[in-house]
Amino acid sequence: MRAAIPLTAPLSSGFAITRTLTAVEQRQAGVWSRGDIARVRVEVEAQSDMTWVVIDDPIPAGASHLGSGLGGQSWIALTGEQRSPCPCVAFEEHAFDGARAYYPYVRKGRWVYEHTVRFNQSGLFEMPPTRVEALYAPEVFGELPNQPIEVKP
Repeated sequence: MRAAIPLTAPLSSGFAITRTLTAVEQRQAGVWSRGDIARVRVEVEAQSDMTWVVIDDPIPAGASHLGSGLGGQSWIALTGEQRSPCPCVAFEEHAFDGARAYYPYVRKGRWVYEHTVRFNQSGLFEMPPTRVEALYAPEVFGELPNQPIEVKP
């Protein structure tokens, strides 16, 4: 997906975001291939206390979330997923286009959200930015541009 004015640098208006992608299972080191499993770590730094905050983190087209409870998914791959104990997630949504986590209250400071995905399709995938937003104060948000991900056959 490409925006009319692409986001080229992180944007912070209340939330600063860092995002890392680490291999859980990777056929060839340093190269993503079909069937590889990656852990996505989103770290958020809040500049003040806020109510009802959502993290919206996209995944490549054709990738799938692990841990949804469907048959054939390995719970072993989820071992090591980390989440900050506070704030507590009120609701988590694993949609075909990304993961969303809703928090009823977050304190000033840093917290972590992780989710695990499997790459099921090969190709070069461009994704929209990762976004953190206060739902009832939309002027308080943060965006981080995502680099394209290439998945080999």
